[in-house]
Amino acid sequence: MKSKMMHGKVLWLTGLSASGKSTIARAMQKILNEEGMTPLLLDGDQFREAVADHNCGHDPESRILNAYRISRFANMAARQGLIVIVATMSLYHEIHRWNRNNFPDYFEVLIKADIDVLKKRDPKGLYRHVEAGNAENLPGMDLQPEFPLSPELIVENNEQLGNVEGIALGIIRKAKLL
Repeated sequence: MKSKMMHGKVLWLTGLSASGKSTIARAMQKILNEEGMTPLLLDGDQFREAVADHNCGHDPESRILNAYRISRFANMAARQGLIVIVATMSLYHEIHRWNRNNFPDYFEVLIKADIDVLKKRDPKGLYRHVEAGNAENLPGMDLQPEFPLSPELIVENNEQLGNVEGIALGIIRKAKLL
């Protein structure tokens, strides 16, 4: 089936750890695949693993470096006509500005959830480790996040993702991909 997109687009999902970014992004990818499109999913954790730069940690400077890497890679793919779904914290205004100024077509989504909800979900144990003093540099805990100033969409996700497909489809429709 022919792709329905003539030019690339970046759907940037951002939010704190455990907010649901990756889960929603995977559902978006599945829906678009079913519609005959082949989106590229760039998940922040998987991107770090693929780049394998062991000198790039989770301190603010390393987080910004990694966010720029993801942004530049997404930009390259979008300029080649791909739909790119990015699921990453990257909670820095300078990254959001760079994205808006450089992507051919950019759609920013903030996935929000209360910190108490995130701490209960905590699939990677990050919040527990920071609270116990065994880790640091976690946005929302000991790092101040810079949430997007003007996202195209805000998704409140204090509930478990019982209707993840509905949320994903809503984002895709709002971004005018379907």
